[in-house]
Amino acid sequence: MSARRALTAFALGSVSLALLAGCAPAGTDAAATPSSAATGAAADELTGELTIFAAASLGGAFDELATRFEALHPALDVLPVTYDGSSVLATQLIEGAAADVFASADEPNLDRVAEEGLVEGEPEVFATNVLEIAVQPGNPLGIDGLDDLAPASGAAPIVVVCAAEVPCGRAAATLLADAGVDLAPASEEQNVTAVLTKVRSGEADAGLVYVTDVRAADDDVDGIAIEGADAATNRYPIAALAEAANPEAAAAFVEFVRSPAGAEVLEEFGFGSP
Repeated sequence: MSARRALTAFALGSVSLALLAGCAPAGTDAAATPSSAATGAAADELTGELTIFAAASLGGAFDELATRFEALHPALDVLPVTYDGSSVLATQLIEGAAADVFASADEPNLDRVAEEGLVEGEPEVFATNVLEIAVQPGNPLGIDGLDDLAPASGAAPIVVVCAAEVPCGRAAATLLADAGVDLAPASEEQNVTAVLTKVRSGEADAGLVYVTDVRAADDDVDGIAIEGADAATNRYPIAALAEAANPEAAAAFVEFVRSPAGAEVLEEFGFGSP
């Protein structure tokens, strides 16, 4: 049992028992009363381990979702989520990596996995995201938009982006093309976390990342909105995998992510609705 699950389950269990003791009718054994509908009738029936592959941009949100899901299912251990670029994760799954659930930052990469017969049922879109320009705190170079990333004269800022095969890279290419900006990036990274890391560390002046990444970085970077960013909105699908070692838990987690409770967590981290 993970330490995170044990602590959370203990705290929630104590609260639940207190509430039940206060509202149970006379003559009822509160400790034996079934758990609330929010946990589901089979809340305690999920056991074993759950392995999740998720896009790097889902980091904070899926850590929180995993914590809450474990609390609802005390006999289940959600293993640390594996995060990376969606294209990297899709390739790993196609090549035989074992997982129960895959959440991608775009539909094409989950479609690749589905085409190999590795997806159970139909993928479901659960969130959306758009790009923003991450810059150094205080925006010392005065970057206002994509045009400022490749000025016609003078020294261009050091800019990093995601590689073309990664969802954030495709979205960046679309927005740059729409704006008529010919960018020469200093590097092309395999996931959006690597782009943000280079801006946060000062290795780059600017990077194209998701609005959720800027929000998660707190004061380490500033975010500059991109005009027309919704023209390259990323839609995030999720699916249980056909060869899942724990299919019941996989299906339940997918349902949880797409539930009102899951949507609330995603909204807290800055994701848009499907």
